Amino acid sequence: VTHSIPACIGSMTINGKQVDKESPVSIFAVNKCYETVQDGTFFDGSGFAALVREGYKVRSDVNITLEFRTTAVHGVLLGVSSAKVDAIGLEIVHGRVLFHVNNGAGRITAAYEPRGTNSLCDGKWHKLQANKSKHRISLIVDGNLVHTDNPYIQSTSADTNNPIYVGGYPADVKQNCLTSKSSFRGCLRNLVLTKGQLTELFDFSRAFDLRGVFPHSCPGAEH
Repeated sequence: VTHSIPACIGSMTINGKQVDKESPVSIFAVNKCYETVQDGTFFDGSGFAALVREGYKVRSDVNITLEFRTTAVHGVLLGVSSAKVDAIGLEIVHGRVLFHVNNGAGRITAAYEPRGTNSLCDGKWHKLQANKSKHRISLIVDGNLVHTDNPYIQSTSADTNNPIYVGGYPADVKQNCLTSKSSFRGCLRNLVLTKGQLTELFDFSRAFDLRGVFPHSCPGAEH
């Protein structure tokens, strides 16, 4: 077994002596346990999860679905970039959800504007679907569809080759389709990327880099 257990452990004794968990010699990726827990992965607002170390190739088509829960009005949801301008990005800015795509000719954005600034940042679960099909992009948030026109119809492929960064990204990594540097604070679950017949459900516990992210454990209320 090479990865950690997603669980809570308490009242540990070794040779009859209680282990003091309050003052450990060292600690890494261990969070407190919650009285009430929901399915999902908790992002504490300081870091990110990095998936697909060898690089994710968006190319012409991708469909992204995820659910999020937050009380913050800013936060990076997901970004995949390249060394050039090609990239895709999903973020929350001023309580709006933005889906950016650059196929090489210029960035276009589908923006979902809720009725109230805080209606997506109310600590409840919201479902998001972002779709890129060649030069067309669309965004569905809680069943509400947003389309956007793309003047660059000849440019259809986002030639990305970097990892998928979720909830934020390292300071030294360039993201061409994200405007925010704010790490997401809240919970994410059911991240699925679909390309044609290939559907991938991403398990955050198998990320190759996790900072400030706690898989499989989402506090029932904001803590």
